[in-house]
Amino acid sequence: MSSSRTTYLDIVTVCDNFSLSIPERGSDQLAARFRSERLVPWRLSPDPSSPAIGLLRPSVIDELKKETSGSLLFSEDAGSAIVAFASGLDTPRKRSAAMKELCERWRDAGIFPGEMGPKKWRGELYSVYRNPFGSRDGPAEGTDTDIDTHNYAFQMERSACSVFGVVTYGVHMTVYHEEVVGGERSCKIWVPRRAKTKQTWPGYFDNTVAGGIPQGLSPFECILKEAMEEASIPEELVRKNDNGFLQPEVEHIYDVCIPSDVPFEPKPLDGEVESFECLSLSEIIPKMLNRQFKANCAMALLDFMIRYGYVTPEDEPNYLEIITRLHGRFDYDKW
Repeated sequence: MSSSRTTYLDIVTVCDNFSLSIPERGSDQLAARFRSERLVPWRLSPDPSSPAIGLLRPSVIDELKKETSGSLLFSEDAGSAIVAFASGLDTPRKRSAAMKELCERWRDAGIFPGEMGPKKWRGELYSVYRNPFGSRDGPAEGTDTDIDTHNYAFQMERSACSVFGVVTYGVHMTVYHEEVVGGERSCKIWVPRRAKTKQTWPGYFDNTVAGGIPQGLSPFECILKEAMEEASIPEELVRKNDNGFLQPEVEHIYDVCIPSDVPFEPKPLDGEVESFECLSLSEIIPKMLNRQFKANCAMALLDFMIRYGYVTPEDEPNYLEIITRLHGRFDYDKW
């Protein structure tokens, strides 16, 4: 264990650092600033019953007030403010086109360069849904639709999602070896170090395989794709183990147990990973506590340790708060 005072709960707080209903949660200055700001919901249409699809900070509202395109409209009535698509943007295809034009123009104008500038731009589309916990019924990758009766609402550039406070989705797969020696369980996990050229969290430790879910892919299809691209893990091996700004994100978690007598070593393939190490939990935990892991990957590993009994209520005083916040709903009902 690390000699620092960092705890597992601190690891959770790095990601779960903002709450609309608990003003005191989070100790960093950014979270405190969020709580003091007037956040405005982004809705599909000006109708008050229209679903909220994002949560916007004042700096984004200021930029939208300067907009002349007419695609996103700010309105305020009796102290209640919303941003909504113009009424004519009533299909996913139209909304996607409007967001493409807006985001590319903001990118080129240098608006929010730290989030969606040229160096941060991903050129990858994410689906946005009416209900972030509902059906993932978007169209196939590279296509869109004029049908507006599904949960799918539109698609937009990945790097802009945090600017507009929309819910995003990711996949994490922990590849591990577990055995019992002398009555004691031991566990080792394949841990990659992110390439120093990554747009986000360069040089940090990661989960064995992880990535965002782009438009048109299911979580399992995405983990198959990422496993091969990041770690040279073939699809057939993963399929045998299928048990398995404001950035609200839902993570889909997979575990792959490799028997200790099976030769296995993931290898970097697409340049996003620098190297892999097979580390014991006694080696991983200090790195987690010292914040050497990408924050959401540390959360995924902590979830793994809880599910497999390496962190228990008997040895972790904050156990109930940790599992509650690992599986929270980021106050979506209050947007």
